[in-house]
Amino acid sequence: MPLSSADHSSAEDAPPSGPPVPPPEIRAGVPLLEPPGWAVAQRALFDLLDHAWRRFARDFTGPDGRLNYTGRLTTRDGVDDFYEVFFNWPQLYLLGGADDLLPASEKHWEGVTRQLTELDMLRDEFERGYDWFHQGESLLLLYFLCMAAPDRWSERALRFADLYLDPVKGNYDPGHRVITRPHNGSDPDRRGLFDGDVYPWLPREAQTYGFPLDWIPEADGGPYPLSSDPRLGARMRDRMGAGDTAVNLAAAGLVLNAWILSGEDRYRDWIVEYVGAWRERTQAHNGLIPDNAGPDGVVGSLLEGRWYGGHYGWSWPHGWHSVGHAACVAALAAATVTGDDGYLAMVATSLDTLIGHGKVMPFTDSDSSLPSKWVAELGPDIHTPTLHLPFRHNDSGWFDYNPVTPPVPVALWHHTASAADRTRLERLREADGLDWRTVRPFRAKEESGHEKAWFAFLAGDDPGYPERILAAAQAQVRHRLRRIDRYRDLDVPEADIHVWQQSNPVVTEALVQLIWGGPQVLYNGGLQQARLRYHDADARRAGLPPDVAALITSIDPEATTVELVNLSPEADRTVIVQAGAFAEHTITAVRYTACEDDGWIGDMYDYGHTEPAATETEESCDSVFLTVRLPASTRIRLTLRLQLRTNAPSYRTPFDTPAQGAAA
Repeated sequence: MPLSSADHSSAEDAPPSGPPVPPPEIRAGVPLLEPPGWAVAQRALFDLLDHAWRRFARDFTGPDGRLNYTGRLTTRDGVDDFYEVFFNWPQLYLLGGADDLLPASEKHWEGVTRQLTELDMLRDEFERGYDWFHQGESLLLLYFLCMAAPDRWSERALRFADLYLDPVKGNYDPGHRVITRPHNGSDPDRRGLFDGDVYPWLPREAQTYGFPLDWIPEADGGPYPLSSDPRLGARMRDRMGAGDTAVNLAAAGLVLNAWILSGEDRYRDWIVEYVGAWRERTQAHNGLIPDNAGPDGVVGSLLEGRWYGGHYGWSWPHGWHSVGHAACVAALAAATVTGDDGYLAMVATSLDTLIGHGKVMPFTDSDSSLPSKWVAELGPDIHTPTLHLPFRHNDSGWFDYNPVTPPVPVALWHHTASAADRTRLERLREADGLDWRTVRPFRAKEESGHEKAWFAFLAGDDPGYPERILAAAQAQVRHRLRRIDRYRDLDVPEADIHVWQQSNPVVTEALVQLIWGGPQVLYNGGLQQARLRYHDADARRAGLPPDVAALITSIDPEATTVELVNLSPEADRTVIVQAGAFAEHTITAVRYTACEDDGWIGDMYDYGHTEPAATETEESCDSVFLTVRLPASTRIRLTLRLQLRTNAPSYRTPFDTPAQGAAA
């Protein structure tokens, strides 16, 4: 059974410190004669990314790591736009990026934090008060830094999580099991949704997303301009700026990170309590998660009983795009700390409700509020009839139809490995008018969007996917490098602070899928999912060693298959394979390829060679880690049998002593 947080050993309870127990070990023996194209392309992408992040840092950041920006921030918005630029830099390090990428990532967090503090956006290094759609985006950088260097980042991470555990901080009411307001953080005096008298709307925003509180008639004396409409002032502050909203569920990612770091029961208990409250509200609403709860914990108590209409909820502005991702982050957190996958039902039943309201149409006939996202992802298929799901709901019913977005159903399936979650994906594919094997070289803000093609590859339908997604990644990097050339001398105005995100050349989605066997992280505050991770045994650090490429072709727990290739003609490499993103799985058996006969080399005067005769060997195993020695120019295919979630998630590494591993 999955372990609860009680299975976390404390440093005090750990056995005496000593050398770590070495993982089981196997040795590659199959010669590498013709390097597979995916392996060459993967290592070339690592090299290109190493050049690209240095270019970005040189052209867009100052000596202390801050972004080159001399303006002010005039609204509560903007913190996420500074941190998001670097969110996947430590992720690249964890995959096997350059040694100095981790200290560079840490420097940028420190520099940006000082910069935002000077701009009065942070207090004690944390967002003063804003919605969790954006806070979740901001914190991805911190989560990956914790993953890469937990000893240096745990103090901050625990301190930030305590902002939500300690009721004195003003963010959480344990009596009603609600986060007390939609804009929350380190400043308890920051309330409502805006400073001043009226929500600072832009005409483009109003045109794109419509009007919040659209059932309330305009007050006498209208029509009013957006800058003075009473519905965007006191009405919005009182009805949408108080109580809980579903997007706050993304705060569970912050608390989960603290639990993984510390193992303290209080973090688990908060997740169970808070996510459990939303689980109950979902069950009471026939399996569809509501988007609001008043200060009294009652759904709709500020909105005349409506289950929709909360801030960043079903009606405004993004609907499922925000509600679904936050709910998935929270449900995965609760399932992780309890071992109870029943928490995922509140996401699955909500998603199935949307599928039940789906319509087949070309995107050009939809009322989507996210056209820029889909024009890039669909390309010429914007004219192809395909299944669209409604993302939003108001008094008129369901609306804002968009093509199926896979991050949430893929995250559910990756976690459970259940037949039901896989079947949902297969049915979505059958109902889709698009070819899921299509790969286009776009880079969405979330640095995801290729999950459909990855799923088709794992289903065995598209063996050429690895090389095509790596080529698409190269195109993304090279496109971003040209953007850097264009905008590096720009005196960035506040309205254009997204230019840094649009120029960030670090792309990791392809590497995460192929190397870790996981989807890109849920962008609004999720923690990484992965079947396998790796450590460089010689350098004693996370990530693949130089010259080594990895390709996971199956993530079925009974047959998680990965091929490791050492492209170096000279240097031996040693890889330690880890089961799970957080060492939460156990390898129970491994079947691997070997080549004992070197007769393929031929005799001294032979003009060629024969095909090496590869065999397979299987051994039992009972370990989180497996050492694989890769002599120069060798390859090996491992088929691992995994038991999922048998260990408490932790940031331990194979290099920790028992006491260090328990503490981390």
